[in-house]
Amino acid sequence: MEFSRQSYNLLHSLAAGGPRTEDPDDPVTVQAMQIVLHLPKQDPPLRSELLAVAAQAVAAVCLDPRAATDPAWRQALHGWYSHRIRKVSRRARNKGWRDVQKLPGITAVAENNPDAQARAFLPGPVNMVPPALRRLQIAGTDLPPDPTPPLLSPMGKHELLVGVDASLAMTLGKAAAQVGHAAMLWAARKPADVVGRWVSANMPIRAVELSHEQFQHLANDPDTIVVHDAGFTEVAPGSVTALATDTLNIRD
Repeated sequence: MEFSRQSYNLLHSLAAGGPRTEDPDDPVTVQAMQIVLHLPKQDPPLRSELLAVAAQAVAAVCLDPRAATDPAWRQALHGWYSHRIRKVSRRARNKGWRDVQKLPGITAVAENNPDAQARAFLPGPVNMVPPALRRLQIAGTDLPPDPTPPLLSPMGKHELLVGVDASLAMTLGKAAAQVGHAAMLWAARKPADVVGRWVSANMPIRAVELSHEQFQHLANDPDTIVVHDAGFTEVAPGSVTALATDTLNIRD
């Protein structure tokens, strides 16, 4: 994907902070990005593979050049950035997966496993989710931990690491939303030249599930971007659920 400075600037506006509220009496203000994980019944991908492509897909939607050239794409992102940043993860296979490819969004595919795919969609009001997405299940989107934890080092050039705190025991769907948020915040807060090099390198992401001690150690690094969850589902409000870093400093 080509790096767009205008798309980056729109995402970078998140780093400025400011009020982001919802009005229960105005459903248009309750906005979310839908994420769909491809979960075939036979031989599903590894949990870490799906987390990585989910994070990549979310960041790709935010940084896509269409945010600068397509009014509908830009308006959808701007409306979402202006309110609370919600994400909803669903699962699909077969026809359900094929149907949602027609909706505006981006599908990320793992480099080493073409079956590991996730698609992130343009955000919008939660009461106006397209039927093809609304039919897909949210509950029960889960996979067991990887049989062998992924290597933590060395990191590849321009590689982004996203991690979750395994001690929180989040489902795959919840964790996918969290790492997506971590990747998006990392791109919003890092300098344009750093993000531009990452985009030019095809946005490589590695996802890891860390012990609480490892997670805390990495989260305490001032260069690490962390996600504080609002606590709507699965975890307590304010929980630090996920992180993103382009440097690695993890103790054994």
